Amino acid sequence: MKAVQFEKIGGPEVLKVVDIPKPEVRPGMVLIRNHAAGLNFADTFFIRGEYAIKPRLPDIPGMEGSGVVEAVGEGVEGIKPGMRVAAISQRTYAEYILASAKFVFPIPDNVSFEEGAAFPIQTLTAWHMLHTVEKVKPGHTVVVHSAAGGVGIVAVQIAKAAGARVIGTVSQDGKAAVVREYGGDEVLNYETQDFAAEVMRITNKRGADIILDAVGKPTFEKGVKCLAPLGHLILYGRGSGLPDPFNVARLMEKSTRISGFVLPVVYGTELMRAGVDGSFALMREGKLKMVVGKTYPLAGAPDALRFLSSRGSVGKLVLQA
Repeated sequence: MKAVQFEKIGGPEVLKVVDIPKPEVRPGMVLIRNHAAGLNFADTFFIRGEYAIKPRLPDIPGMEGSGVVEAVGEGVEGIKPGMRVAAISQRTYAEYILASAKFVFPIPDNVSFEEGAAFPIQTLTAWHMLHTVEKVKPGHTVVVHSAAGGVGIVAVQIAKAAGARVIGTVSQDGKAAVVREYGGDEVLNYETQDFAAEVMRITNKRGADIILDAVGKPTFEKGVKCLAPLGHLILYGRGSGLPDPFNVARLMEKSTRISGFVLPVVYGTELMRAGVDGSFALMREGKLKMVVGKTYPLAGAPDALRFLSSRGSVGKLVLQA
């Protein structure tokens, strides 16, 4: 099979397409003929050796894919060859992927493989921040940073479906229209505007009930300032660097909260299944759409990661395997 591999740590330039044997199915596992692989910002950290999971060189990036089940291992129930599925796994920049049956989800017939590859990580991350870590309610004001990105554009839709007022932030004015298209009530440029001051203005000085922050250093301190009483800032990424050390005593000023979130904490749990079911329900109701901004062939993986890192992308970037 063809796969995107790297033999040394570095940037996108270390990636190359190689021919390697396809994986063999094992007990509890599912072999998938991959049609599309989703790109995540974490992939850039992985190839640089800076992610929580370290590469075992030579290694293959990628954490999610979508395709057709080719074979299932002993003990796998409910998944059969020929099913269209999405999966969370490792080494998904490849024509075949091997995934634990716990992390394989049948996808509806009206969902394309590209949309399937865009589904698992971004959608479940957004869902669990808004329905597990916090409970978004009608009337809440939710600030979504990087609102035109993969997780952001989904979070805007999920928050809107719950009845919240959504303020999206972007790093480039050209991204504002897509955020409005998918439900953003207000859109701010956090690079050129004081978004904290604007949030306080928009909310008549009350502040935001929930802030979803994947940017990190440039937005964290201002986010704390514009939380409403009992508000909650959820940090789930560090795209522009880790926040500076924070004096937690400041949280007592308005009884606010700060928490972190990474999706693997719900892997294999009933919470994860609830997120899958809830997200697909919103899709069936027309309240949630996977936004695939651009697709690339496997050989285009270096260009795709460069584009992702440039902050110019909208929605999800996908490799077609």
